Amino acid sequence: MNDLPTHDPNRCRVIGVLDDGVASLSATALAHLRTADVVIGGARTLALFQAALKPGALTRDLTGQLKAVPGWVSAARAAHQSCVVLATGDPLCHGIAPYLAQHLCLDALEILPNLSTLQLACARVGLAWQDARIVSVHAADAGEWQRGAPPSHGLYTLAQALRAEQRLLLLTSPANSPDRVARLLLAEGLGSDFHMAVAENLLQADEQVHAQLSPADAARMRFAELNVVLLWRTRPRPQPVRFGLPDSAFEQRQPEKGLITKQEVRAVSLARLQLRADSVVWDIGAGSGSVGLEAARLCPKGHVFAIEKNEADHAIARRNHAAFGVSNYTLRHGKAPEGLEDWPDPDAVFVGGSGGELAGLIGRVLRRLRPGGRLVMNFVTLENLATATQALQSLNADWDVLQLQAARSRPILHMHRMAAENPVWLVCAGVGPMGHGQAEPLVAEETTHG
Repeated sequence: MNDLPTHDPNRCRVIGVLDDGVASLSATALAHLRTADVVIGGARTLALFQAALKPGALTRDLTGQLKAVPGWVSAARAAHQSCVVLATGDPLCHGIAPYLAQHLCLDALEILPNLSTLQLACARVGLAWQDARIVSVHAADAGEWQRGAPPSHGLYTLAQALRAEQRLLLLTSPANSPDRVARLLLAEGLGSDFHMAVAENLLQADEQVHAQLSPADAARMRFAELNVVLLWRTRPRPQPVRFGLPDSAFEQRQPEKGLITKQEVRAVSLARLQLRADSVVWDIGAGSGSVGLEAARLCPKGHVFAIEKNEADHAIARRNHAAFGVSNYTLRHGKAPEGLEDWPDPDAVFVGGSGGELAGLIGRVLRRLRPGGRLVMNFVTLENLATATQALQSLNADWDVLQLQAARSRPILHMHRMAAENPVWLVCAGVGPMGHGQAEPLVAEETTHG
């Protein structure tokens, strides 16, 4: 018995092409193109290969009509017409092939890849790319990047990748251009950390490669619409401490230094939040930002949304954010619960200050928590502790209270004594894995600031 898979004899050929036209094609790919009854591609690509098509071949412009392409392919195959889809470079590298495979039977396609434009750009500057991260911003106009932008921003994935990678290869678009990428680097304080290379109009007569640009220079330049960007670090990627940072790592309000969730309490609070790499975290009453910023480091694939009502503390948290080297943190100036409806449902919520809205806030949070989610509140007053536990009990939530009181050594003459910190209550509650019908303990602690 023949165990080899059988293939549809009338498969659609997805052919990778480059801007030097037929010169970029293998003999096999060119033969399929010249005999195709139906040729699908972007307007510019169809014009580039028009002379290679057989007389009478039907061409379909997929520009702005991506969703129609599977139907066009299916119709051609049903009519026993040979069909070709033209794609730039390697159709499996941020190209159309995965989309077609998702909407058509895998056996309906034959993929003939070409060199990626990213490979060509790396070859132009001699940059090894086997360990590089490929990121596409080839999309709708994302707008200029602002520090603290949420995950919905079109450049968010790039901002996150810049923190995690040594080398990046970028597929751009006319709006999300190299100069905009450079301005993102500057906004994130990474202007001195990366070199840029921009390859324009590859394999065309006006090809130009800018091999070594600083982000500051690139931010002021304009580039051809057809380009790819290479980024590589000029200094090693930082490896910061992720958990258990000392209080001195954060700017705090002066002269009342100490209005911060202390290291010991912060460590237990973060542990009780049960954070994962991709957790969505709310930090309500952010204060100096210590809890939310440390959570951002613990959730490199997630995001922290923070809110602080005090203008001076909000400014301190903004400065701590700028110094902390994270791009997955959004800070808002305001008083909860205002604005919480705009945030995605959280996996974990930390409450370091409630602005007098504690009971209502607890109800809102428990309704929004995702299955398995955790709420942790910090309290230093008996009144807020009572309000929180009564609210949780009225909501039939399971909860527990943990009291922490640390003591730190202090010098006295040639010896040391122990100086006690204020006691703190952590009130914890949560949502069970099946959703809001099941509850499990959550910790709450009220300190004045995050």
